[in-house]
Amino acid sequence: MKETEVYLNVREISEVHEKKVQLKDVAQLWCSDPAAVARLNALTIKTIRKDRDFRYVESVLDLLPLIRNAVPSAQVTIVGQVNYIIDYHRPKKENYAWEWLKTGFVCLVCFFGAAFAIMTFNNDVDVTKVFQEIYYVVTGRESDGFTILELSYSLGLAAGIIGFFNHFSKWKINTDPTPLEVEMRLYEDNISKTLIQNADRKESGIDVT
Repeated sequence: MKETEVYLNVREISEVHEKKVQLKDVAQLWCSDPAAVARLNALTIKTIRKDRDFRYVESVLDLLPLIRNAVPSAQVTIVGQVNYIIDYHRPKKENYAWEWLKTGFVCLVCFFGAAFAIMTFNNDVDVTKVFQEIYYVVTGRESDGFTILELSYSLGLAAGIIGFFNHFSKWKINTDPTPLEVEMRLYEDNISKTLIQNADRKESGIDVT
């Protein structure tokens, strides 16, 4: 029997909404045989029994017998993750009012949190007094607190924040990811690694929880 080369690339984490998880939901595969590709993409690799949102840690090694059963001549080469996560979320109707409410709440928290942080920093280093001293040294007059220094500082602070976060509304300054996107990806990577490590510890009888 001629062997069928199959290259399997499994994503580290995949979000699914159906209880019957198919191979195409968690992985990309390449094979020279289109019929084998269609058969493997439709292969059910897990059936979720619990009716709740949950993350399941799985191993690619468990997929190999299923693939060989579907395509007996398959010679599988793994080019992606060895352990991966199925992030199951129950199907829900979109509630736009609730989504807008959550978005508004996050915006308010970020706005007032950032404003409080800036005000406490300015108060801590006494920026007002520094500006008054600079204004008096340069002009020889007392500052009333509303001078070109305060205006330049306010505009510069806004421009600096926009430049640092690399986007304003829907527009981005360049194609680089924003600092917030970088931090979110690092957070997601740490969550995935922790889930996989915890699963390995529980299977071996070593668990810190």
